[in-house]
Amino acid sequence: MKKSIRLFVTGSVQTMFFENYIKENAEKLKVKGYLRKLEDGRTEIFLEGDNLKVDEMTAICKRGSQHTQIRKVEVQPERFQGFSEFKILKI
Repeated sequence: MKKSIRLFVTGSVQTMFFENYIKENAEKLKVKGYLRKLEDGRTEIFLEGDNLKVDEMTAICKRGSQHTQIRKVEVQPERFQGFSEFKILKI
């Protein structure tokens, strides 16, 4: 079964390390979507794929990498979009 969610991550992240950490894990789990830094300082992460893999990726996002301090993660269910890869978007 497929699942799509959008995460809004608030915390202290070293952008380049966090982005690479999320992208590497998404590719390893075959989860598609994107990550982008928002103007308000939060990080938006859209994830879609197999239910269990998206749940595993959500846990990874909530935990963060070695150089992050995640304070809050908001999770919103989304409609499946059919992304073909995981990308890091720049505003």
